Amino acid sequence: MAKTALAAPDEEPRRPRKRKPAKRRFGRVRQLPSGRWQARYSGPDGVDRPAPETFATKKDAEVWLTRKETEILDGEWIDPDAGKITLGEYGRAWIEERPNLRPRTVELYGYLLRAHLVPTFGEKALNEIKDPQVRRWRKKLLDAKVSEVTVAKAYRLLKAILSTAVDDQLIKRNPCRIKGAGQEKSPERPVLTIAEVYKLADTVEPRYRALVLLATFGSLRWGELAGLQRRDLDLDAGTVRVERQLMQITGKGLVFTEPKSAAGRRTVVIPELIIEDLREHVKDFTQDGDKGLIFAGPDDGPLRNTNFNRRVWTQALQDTGLPKIHFHDLRHTGNTLAASAGASIRELMERMGHSSTRAAMIYQHSTDERQREVARKLDGLARGALGERSGTQRAREPDEAE
Repeated sequence: MAKTALAAPDEEPRRPRKRKPAKRRFGRVRQLPSGRWQARYSGPDGVDRPAPETFATKKDAEVWLTRKETEILDGEWIDPDAGKITLGEYGRAWIEERPNLRPRTVELYGYLLRAHLVPTFGEKALNEIKDPQVRRWRKKLLDAKVSEVTVAKAYRLLKAILSTAVDDQLIKRNPCRIKGAGQEKSPERPVLTIAEVYKLADTVEPRYRALVLLATFGSLRWGELAGLQRRDLDLDAGTVRVERQLMQITGKGLVFTEPKSAAGRRTVVIPELIIEDLREHVKDFTQDGDKGLIFAGPDDGPLRNTNFNRRVWTQALQDTGLPKIHFHDLRHTGNTLAASAGASIRELMERMGHSSTRAAMIYQHSTDERQREVARKLDGLARGALGERSGTQRAREPDEAE
């Protein structure tokens, strides 16, 4: 009897197995109760860290992790905790760690940090300072009528501090990116005539007459004048040797310092016109000894800029009726006179004690008298080339082609 095949029971169709999402090679993401997504990763230091923000979608979180992994592989990863030091703390350390800064520069940086950087950024972590905040800070200073020169100095200091923070791998990039913000646009300083210089010299007390003349015709800074000693003068040769400065430093008083730069250590040849004034001054007012100060105060002590401005300079300007000018404008006047006398850029640099041509080129602008002299010479050349005809005469002559 043939066997009848048993019918197979109805088989349910197999359902495809759910595939588990592939495990990420780097980092991980999870959805928070809020519905947003969080990304976490393990840094090169082995510390597990969350992203600084959550993401609207899972894809956004994964893209962030991919970028973070690329930073690590390229060696560009920065520990986010390292940048949590505040600008105030880091800025103070930045100044202290620069032993070669001149005392006046340290004083200036300290002032700029306290007065203009700390009020806005002092308690902010370095990695919290962003480009828009820097732009708003600069605008706020300018709106508050802080001088453009001071704002430029403050911006340069902030940029320098944050540039070092980038080098120290505390932040990834410098947020100071305002084009031209660090450039100083100083107002044009007044230039005195020689008659006005002598009017001032004749008006001040006799012990300061030579000071006014040497500041002008020697193009010396205040600190260089205050630091001059007997051994620095060679009046037979008509020279002054600049070896040091005497500066007023907050918290330290009067301090002898090196010249402003290596080029500041120089020998200046002075006009014969003022040598007799200097001889009389040395005889009557200079301290004794080889290291005696050339210019001393009424008590025979060192000259102080603040006392001189208050007691002598302000009164002299009132008595002469000259506009309100700074003592430093005498140096500016001397530099301009030297340029008008035909000094080259290199000669101006040596006379001024500058190592770059930039300042020398600024000081080489001409006085009106020099400009007129140049114009007269150009006029003569042009007239000679045109056969003594004026422009009006040439315009009235008929065109030969007509």
